[in-house]
Amino acid sequence: MTGVPTGAIVTVPSSLQRFTSWLGERELPVTPQRLAIAEIVLSTDRNLSAEEIARELGGRGTRVGTATVYRTLDVLVESGLVVERDLGEGFLRYEPAREEPVHDYLECLACGAFEEFHDEGVDSLAARIAASHGFSRDHQRLVIHGFCRACRAKGARGIS
Repeated sequence: MTGVPTGAIVTVPSSLQRFTSWLGERELPVTPQRLAIAEIVLSTDRNLSAEEIARELGGRGTRVGTATVYRTLDVLVESGLVVERDLGEGFLRYEPAREEPVHDYLECLACGAFEEFHDEGVDSLAARIAASHGFSRDHQRLVIHGFCRACRAKGARGIS
């Protein structure tokens, strides 16, 4: 399987070119729908659901069926350019592949907003915990559930 080389900085044009080449090498069709879906996923800094991608396509005036979105996401994941994330919502989210093995998020329980963050303190704590248990850490995911600033301003409350 072809993936993103270690240390590569992925840009949308080069990622689309890689995807087009990957499809061609496997004699898979390069369709406008596949490229539109790939452009959305590869240009985001968020984790997108298939439904969010379909809505974005619709907002751009591109009509693509949900089944086509899911099939294209499967192909993008197989290509190594996109990774799928299960954040415990009952559906998968998709983001461009990066070389970061750490994925930490804040999730708002009121509006569902997700915000990815990176904190060296969390990373060092996770590394210390793994080492103290004789565990070789491959990757980690932390999700902090609570209420975002906007929802708290509207009266949503959580524990401090």
